[in-house]
Amino acid sequence: MAKDEIKGKILLTQEQILDKAEELGKQISEDYAGETLVLIGTLKGAVMWMADLMKQISLDTEIDFVSASSYGSGTVSSGNVVIKKDIDIDIENKHVMIIEDIIDTGNTLKYLKDYFLAKHPKSVKICTLLDKPSRRAADVRADYIGFTVDDLFIIGYGLDYDQKYRNLPYISYLDD
Repeated sequence: MAKDEIKGKILLTQEQILDKAEELGKQISEDYAGETLVLIGTLKGAVMWMADLMKQISLDTEIDFVSASSYGSGTVSSGNVVIKKDIDIDIENKHVMIIEDIIDTGNTLKYLKDYFLAKHPKSVKICTLLDKPSRRAADVRADYIGFTVDDLFIIGYGLDYDQKYRNLPYISYLDD
């Protein structure tokens, strides 16, 4: 698939996403003024969002990544969360922000938030590019939300279907 091939309708342009990264980056910088913030990106989907967001945060930051999934290669959450790559940073007594690409059922994110809280940080908050509240199964919500989306299988800007479409510079969806 060519990078510029449109798959489905474009829901969010790269410009809209960058504008939101600037807006949320400023808000996060104000909310954590004078503090150091540990940004933990969820692999692989949140990489593009995290890169754009962190450029807009005017604080001392540390970064790390976690890989956890409840999807495998399908389009429906299995409900069983598996951590494939854990963080390397000690987060005890630090402010932590999980950077997520999309909150769907919330199962993975709820698991990760509880997992990180058990490591005794000062705080754990969540920043997501996309929120899909219509599918929420777990009691979890983001503290910073880029955009709310309908119940579609979202692709692009880091989000994939079976490892495809991550490199699209916009947000779209599979329409089959």
